[in-house]
Amino acid sequence: MIAIVVFALLAFIFKKFIFDEVILAQKNPDFITYRLLCLAADKFHISGLCLKLPDVKLINLTMGGQFITHVYVSIIVGFIISFPYISWELWKFISPALLLNEKRKTRTFVFYISLLFFLGVLMGYFLITPISIQFLLAYNVSDQVVNTISLTSWISFTSSMWFATGIVFELPVFVYFLTKLGILTPTYMRKNRKIALVIILFLSAIITPSPDMFSQSLVAVPLYILYEV
Repeated sequence: MIAIVVFALLAFIFKKFIFDEVILAQKNPDFITYRLLCLAADKFHISGLCLKLPDVKLINLTMGGQFITHVYVSIIVGFIISFPYISWELWKFISPALLLNEKRKTRTFVFYISLLFFLGVLMGYFLITPISIQFLLAYNVSDQVVNTISLTSWISFTSSMWFATGIVFELPVFVYFLTKLGILTPTYMRKNRKIALVIILFLSAIITPSPDMFSQSLVAVPLYILYEV
């Protein structure tokens, strides 16, 4: 808790950078992911990849909404940054129950669990969230309807995406412990590859609200690679 609070205070202090350069950067048409998608659309002749983002103005609907959002975002950033330390504390908690050879095998536990989490968060930030935003903001049922997005809606949508991919990327660690408990074996996983692929495609469809195969593949391919690992 102390680690989270310390980093949350730092995030609270550097408000302009956290919001303008990180949280709200994805609403700008010149965000790196949108530019790369447009380049890919030109190269592969897939016009659907390059969608023009409308000019979105986020609004605050409650008196203390901006302050509460500021605190909430600071806590999220504090948790993400302090995740390696939290993982280390978790390993310290379970390590006394491990045998000596098991301790040696799990010394790199903190490194791998942190690496996978950060890779998942980065994938959510640079791939899944921008593609979802691009699709959802450009989609309309009628020209008479205008999107007016609240600040809390934007924050809850984007942060939940980052956490979802961060947690999903912990699949190898989760499987490792299931294997140690004798619940899973490599042979069983090899035998049920087809079932796993269907489940991964299903999860990808849930994580990405965009109904196109391209955005779902961006999630499904890394997940399947993690499954094989």
